[in-house]
Amino acid sequence: MKRLRIWLKNFTLIQQFLTIVFITGVVLLLFVFTFLNRNIDTFVNSQMYVFIHRSQNEYLETRSFSSESNVLHFVYNASSKRYLNTVADQYVSILRRIDPDPEGGKIDSSFESGNDTIVYSIISFGDNNENRLISIVKNDFRQEFLSALSNSVINITFYVFFGLIGLIVIWVFSLIRPLDQIISYIDRIKSGEKAQLNVERYDEIGEVAEALVSMNEELSQQQHIRDEMIQNISHDLKTPIATIKSYSESIKDGIYPYDTLEKSVDVIIENADRLEKKVYSLITYNKMGYLVDRDAGILNLEMAPLIQKAILAASMIRNDVEIETDLDEKVWFHGEEEPWRVVIENLLDNALRYASSKITIRLSNNLLEVYNDGDNIAEDRLDKLFKPYEKGNKGKFGLGLSIVKKVVETYGYNVTGENLNEGVVFRIYTNRKMKRPSKKKNNKKSIIDS
Repeated sequence: MKRLRIWLKNFTLIQQFLTIVFITGVVLLLFVFTFLNRNIDTFVNSQMYVFIHRSQNEYLETRSFSSESNVLHFVYNASSKRYLNTVADQYVSILRRIDPDPEGGKIDSSFESGNDTIVYSIISFGDNNENRLISIVKNDFRQEFLSALSNSVINITFYVFFGLIGLIVIWVFSLIRPLDQIISYIDRIKSGEKAQLNVERYDEIGEVAEALVSMNEELSQQQHIRDEMIQNISHDLKTPIATIKSYSESIKDGIYPYDTLEKSVDVIIENADRLEKKVYSLITYNKMGYLVDRDAGILNLEMAPLIQKAILAASMIRNDVEIETDLDEKVWFHGEEEPWRVVIENLLDNALRYASSKITIRLSNNLLEVYNDGDNIAEDRLDKLFKPYEKGNKGKFGLGLSIVKKVVETYGYNVTGENLNEGVVFRIYTNRKMKRPSKKKNNKKSIIDS
């Protein structure tokens, strides 16, 4: 059976179908010419007995034989031990094989005579049941009945078989056509051509086709984002590089583009810092893409001290913004310190960039909120907040929030940005059940440190 399955797997659907039809046909023929024929023969004999008994009842009622009957009747007298009707002389060879006086005076039986099957029945009648009525079905009648029944059963069997084959053929071709469409669709996509797939099915094949179309759209969107990222990166890097190069060449030629040598060098340093930050953001974004969750579901990072460190480092950026905190000291998150530090710093940096006068950070069980009282986010940008290189009106590189999303989702959390009546809030949360932290010190090193 295993070899048959392996053998069938190497066939196309049409070849598998033809093989199954052939095997089914052979099994059907064996069924018809063995089991079915044997059972038909048994059924015919049982019907012959029914026919004989009806004919015997007619004789007992009328005491006469029908000349057109398909049943031969012989009357045997048990006392004289001889047949009372002269027609018996014509069937001596058959009657010799029949015991005319069976035990109990009644029997239904049959025997083979050459190529014929002789079906007969014996019943007792008359005074003291001394007479025996021996009735034999004419073989021609039995053969005609058997042939008609066999032909009907075989015809019906083959009609049903070929009808089922026809339905299966239609079904197989209904599968092959959409599969061919899917193969052609995949081939065109591999060739870089534009392709459409219209499979109007709602079964598993339709689901596969829909999944392929969805996957292609997602890949196309990712490719578009990748192309945009390359263009944006090229643009963002080109400007500071061009400035540094032009200012350096001017200073080399003894020309100070920005009034004095010191001011011109300051411009070079400023653009070098911009370039460094952009490169650092790209490196961080790339490393976060390879972040691995090693201990899924284990709460191993105390968040309050990490948030306090980030606030301390960021508080000098804008002295005019008040940073309020509402931190539960017993809250632990799942993950490693370095990635979460980057997340908190990016959310704080984003809040400081847009806040009017206040930032509020709240920490509770499985929830971190960073609120700023700045302007609301445009509705058309809410769905694009966490995509790479989606910059706000005060954004710098467009990678901060995309890094946040990568880290948060890697560790099994969710992140959302939401407009409030006054201001914007970013929430990091999870509904997953996680284990409490181990008392052992966590010495594992983050992948982004490598």
